[in-house]
Amino acid sequence: MHGIWRDGNHFQLLPEAARFLPAMFEVLDDARESILIELYLMESGRLAAALIECLVKAAGRGVRVMLLLDGYGAMGLSSDDRERLEAGGVALRFFNPLGFHSLARNLTRDHRKLVVVDGRVAFTGGFGAVDEFLDAWYEVAVRIEGPVVADWVRLFSRLWDSPLTRGRGEAGLVRGLATTTPEADGYRGMRGRVVWGQGYRYQAIRHSLQQQVSGARRRLWLCTPYFVPTFTLRLRLARAARRGVDVRLLLPGDRHDHPGVRYAGQRFYGRLLRAGVRIFEFQPVFIHAKFSLVDDWVSLGSCNFDHWSLHWNLEANQEVADRRFAGEVAELFERNFAASREIRREEWARRPRLQRFREWLYGSLDGMLTRLR
Repeated sequence: MHGIWRDGNHFQLLPEAARFLPAMFEVLDDARESILIELYLMESGRLAAALIECLVKAAGRGVRVMLLLDGYGAMGLSSDDRERLEAGGVALRFFNPLGFHSLARNLTRDHRKLVVVDGRVAFTGGFGAVDEFLDAWYEVAVRIEGPVVADWVRLFSRLWDSPLTRGRGEAGLVRGLATTTPEADGYRGMRGRVVWGQGYRYQAIRHSLQQQVSGARRRLWLCTPYFVPTFTLRLRLARAARRGVDVRLLLPGDRHDHPGVRYAGQRFYGRLLRAGVRIFEFQPVFIHAKFSLVDDWVSLGSCNFDHWSLHWNLEANQEVADRRFAGEVAELFERNFAASREIRREEWARRPRLQRFREWLYGSLDGMLTRLR
């Protein structure tokens, strides 16, 4: 489903954990009324321990703290950490724990990433509470203020009270939502909306992106760690490149947490390159960020371009239609392109047989996945 476009927001781009983690913890430490957190990944470690300490302290000073984790993505969170959260006054729930029910239900995961404090400041991106985000993975987040924060709260509240969500903790909406524009020079009137998907064969994020791709005029730059796009998206990317749009993909290089997914997506490189799409593989670390830029439209959040995100998961992105913000995202893309290796058409045509075999093997497995119901 799509949210409503709302004016009067303030969006701040926060690339890299060295910027967005301190920003988030600062806001969490200042919480006075409520903290809502929804994450796919949370595993015991340094980052999770710091977050738990922060949340327990907040609950101790009377803040209403609600933590919603995916039942599969949080399997690495120890029982001691779970007990510490609940004993400290944090309301803890898990979405769709694995069980002996349908395969489709087990495949549907809550992949959203959201932090909302006092109903006034929100953060989203591709982050999680796992130590890889401290130094091993490159990630991007956005700080959100203004009317769209209320849409994020409503999205969280619906899932918190969903029949698929298990655990103890109070129910109900958080009151006192933001409806005013923050006083930030140069950012008054930024337009944005929340767009989300309900999992299992329907993703509004995909439809929104496809609409933007089809209407692109100048530039179409996409960053995703898991690039296994649908046929329709591949076709639209190629068509955009052929009509003269600057189409670029920013994808991970050899440092990848799921190499098989990378090989499955690489089987599409040849046709995209022949159509004029430029492909860059990021070299410094594994790039886990998910953000898109089409002319002056930006989408940033949890959604990848693979079959889990596009067909199974619950996802949510923040869309922004603002020239200044788009310019900042373009600068971030340019810095990352400079730190990447561009895949050239002639070079790719000469890739070794082992690489081609891997593309065929993992592409076949990917094809089997798409036929699951």
